[in-house]
Amino acid sequence: MLTCGINFIIKFDVVMKPLKKLFQNMKKRRIKKLFFVPLVTMAITLTSGNISFAQASATAAVSATVIVPVSLAKNDDMNFGNAAVSASAGGVVILNSASSRSASGTGVTLPATTGTVTAANFTVSGAPSYTYAITLPSTASITGPSSSTMTVNSFTSTPSGTGTLSTGGTQTLTVGASLSVTAGQHTGTYTNASAVPITVNYN
Repeated sequence: MLTCGINFIIKFDVVMKPLKKLFQNMKKRRIKKLFFVPLVTMAITLTSGNISFAQASATAAVSATVIVPVSLAKNDDMNFGNAAVSASAGGVVILNSASSRSASGTGVTLPATTGTVTAANFTVSGAPSYTYAITLPSTASITGPSSSTMTVNSFTSTPSGTGTLSTGGTQTLTVGASLSVTAGQHTGTYTNASAVPITVNYN
């Protein structure tokens, strides 16, 4: 019985030695794992903290400048002067923005006694050296004796389209147009009931 017991113990010890090593290795690995996980967590936390600390802020002032509005003041009305027309043919009186006129068509002539001939004249005022856009009407109508009418169109201006205010904040704007005269047009003075609109706006 004793021999049998000794033999058994020897065999058990032979089996246990490798098992002890295995468990020891497993314990060591487990300990490493237990240390590794918190270290990784700490590293991630520190990295996140660095990203947060890398943020920066700044301030900016706010300002605005209010300029004087652009305005338009009339100096002279538009006047085509005197024109003669035949009973059989009409024509066109062309008044440019420099107050010079000419006739187109066989039925209209411009007599030596011109009457008052002038382009419309305005003063534009506003912020010095600013540019502005000019908007002209497309057509207008003037009425004379017996409710007879004539059409005014093809408006032009100087400056054309866009103007630039002087260092003093002003500029002169002149406007011309064309007047259509029909054959046998009633004689007399023709005017428009409502003024022809000229518009200017800052660019």
